[in-house]
Amino acid sequence: MVHSPFKGVIPALVTPFLNGEVDEKGFVALVERQIAGGVHGLVPVGTTGETSTLSHDEHKRVVELCVKTARGRVPVIAGAGSNSTDEAIDLARHAKTVGADAALVVTPYYNRPSQEGMYQHYKAINDAVELPVFVYNVPGRSGVDISNDTLVRLSKLPNIVGIKDATGDLTRISMQRITCGPDWVMLSGDDPTALGYMAHGGHGVISVTSNVAPDACATFMNACVSNDWETARYWQDRLIKLHKALFLDSSPGPTKFALAQLGLSTEDVRLPITPCSEAVRPAIVEAMREAGLV
Repeated sequence: MVHSPFKGVIPALVTPFLNGEVDEKGFVALVERQIAGGVHGLVPVGTTGETSTLSHDEHKRVVELCVKTARGRVPVIAGAGSNSTDEAIDLARHAKTVGADAALVVTPYYNRPSQEGMYQHYKAINDAVELPVFVYNVPGRSGVDISNDTLVRLSKLPNIVGIKDATGDLTRISMQRITCGPDWVMLSGDDPTALGYMAHGGHGVISVTSNVAPDACATFMNACVSNDWETARYWQDRLIKLHKALFLDSSPGPTKFALAQLGLSTEDVRLPITPCSEAVRPAIVEAMREAGLV
């Protein structure tokens, strides 16, 4: 595990829009800010990147732009999820072609496959593309929950290297450590519980909050990696209200609102996501203040 490049804080990047189009200049600026803030990787076009409302051409362009901007300074884990296996393979192939370091593939949503169906989905991607793949387990969005038993099977495939776990269930980590082997990379997908995830043996977090506070999130994660739990708890307490506030309305509306307060992005989102409601905005600003951002 010490040799894996996939660890630390890895922002799930928003996709900024301007006049209804992807704001490429704004996206490049956000990537540069993340790298300057000390993050350890980048995830373009995940859920936070509004991949579900990007066209395929837009999706692929954002991945390409992220890789080009990163220039190898940090690894890029490109979103490549779909509930169509063929489509996921196409997105993973594109990610490899443009130089991404790995792909993040969500469990197939809406059609609710069985455990065997999910295994075969990831196996097909493994067989089709020679690129490290992370399983993204987020039952609250996908409607399916991939089991540890299925992950054990997947861990034996050469290109399935780890998981982004957004279940918030910290009991799964120890079992995965024991059963999936020492090379299995475990990334939290839930900022509020990332401290516990790391204490249980995790290797990093794919973070929404890092969009807004990259420096603080990187400092927090560096403390976790160094087993400096006192410092980690300090930053956890400073960031916890922001972690929660960024989900007071449908994501990434609150995150884009927070970025707009910092002059870094418009609030523009794509339907069916709407800008965050007026009712939650004061709580987001207050959480930003407690995090030392405003």
